[in-house]
Amino acid sequence: MHDDTILTGTVLSFTGSPFDDAPDRAAQLHEAVLIRAGRIHALGPLDTLTAQAPEAAITRHEGCLISPGFIDAHAHYPQTAIIASWGKRLIDWLNGYTFPEEMRFGDPAYAALIAERYLDLTLANGTTTTASYCTSHPQSAESFFAAAQARGLRAAAGKTCMDRNAPAALCDTARSAYDDSAALIARWHGVDRLHYVITPRFAPTSTPEQLDALGALWAENPTCLMQTHLSEQTEEIEWVRRLFPQSRDYLDVYETHGLLGERGLYGHAIHLTERETARLSETGAALIHCPTSNTFIGSGLFDMGRRVAEGQRIGLATDTGGGSSFSMLRTMAAAYEIGQLTGTALHPAQLIWLATAGSARALHMQDHIGTIAPGMEADLVVLDLASTPAIAQRHVRAEDIWQALFPTIMMGDDRAVKQVYVAGRALS
Repeated sequence: MHDDTILTGTVLSFTGSPFDDAPDRAAQLHEAVLIRAGRIHALGPLDTLTAQAPEAAITRHEGCLISPGFIDAHAHYPQTAIIASWGKRLIDWLNGYTFPEEMRFGDPAYAALIAERYLDLTLANGTTTTASYCTSHPQSAESFFAAAQARGLRAAAGKTCMDRNAPAALCDTARSAYDDSAALIARWHGVDRLHYVITPRFAPTSTPEQLDALGALWAENPTCLMQTHLSEQTEEIEWVRRLFPQSRDYLDVYETHGLLGERGLYGHAIHLTERETARLSETGAALIHCPTSNTFIGSGLFDMGRRVAEGQRIGLATDTGGGSSFSMLRTMAAAYEIGQLTGTALHPAQLIWLATAGSARALHMQDHIGTIAPGMEADLVVLDLASTPAIAQRHVRAEDIWQALFPTIMMGDDRAVKQVYVAGRALS
């Protein structure tokens, strides 16, 4: 006796990248999807699926798009309570807002409270997987993983490591960063649907000794991801040049210390040299585009057209709280706007691919999540494509699914999220 569920609506499944092929060839639309034991079992016409599973419960989402759950490839859950803080650029943002807030995470109860709040907010916006930075307190990672595990989420996170250029209360050491991270890997990596991410905040807050220690840890744990920041703002790049005068460029700092690799996630990556882009493409590392953050704190414009042409692996992310929204719909809208400013009008299929299959590929989770196909985990978001009067009056004129979806991408928020499924389980 199977615990089967059939969902009906317009089911979106990607068979390829809409950056590599026409959207109508990269994507397939189905009438229904059959979920069995938390995974996608089959897609197709409703009568075909009911014949396969005659006792399945049927949930109808007519007029809605059933998409893979959104995947946020770069976030800072400890910044939840300071999102939308006014008037700072990166370095002042860290000193004025981020570091004072992160000091509060020495209290395990506060860390647990914010982890629960963050995941509730992101799930309400249709995000089913996040790769998050924690604070330098090991407990902050424990709290995130415990909250994600309780919700059955596929999630990734790591204790942030920094041993200089930060308040003493937030600094660890090269030794403790290695030891704490190794202990968290042993406790959480590969447990249920959880992934540990080795996390040096960025080059300016780590000594060469700490970067070496974390590079060694990554070499010892090659199935882990590694996340950091790269070339977010011009002042930051100048700071890195002063701190590491022997390095050819910002990326070379990471490479010298064993922190460049295929499973590396490099947040922002806006102001890159030709040498850096060539090395990133060669290694297959992921660039994580954080459009609302890049505009909110004045970092610059990520050139999506150019990066795609270079063959870069690209994910999409909110970067909360430097990013100004928990919503991946708002993030897609910002990516479209920045694309327009850099000469690339991103197609709706490309935008939703970046927020699902593209981010899954960036996180090396494409065998588990990111598209709706047999064998994949049933993390899904159901989007009401007429969720507000403004969207509905635009939607009614749509001539195809992409025209129907685009107004929700540009104007949608959590009101568009009709239902979220995590491993096949509907959230209330």
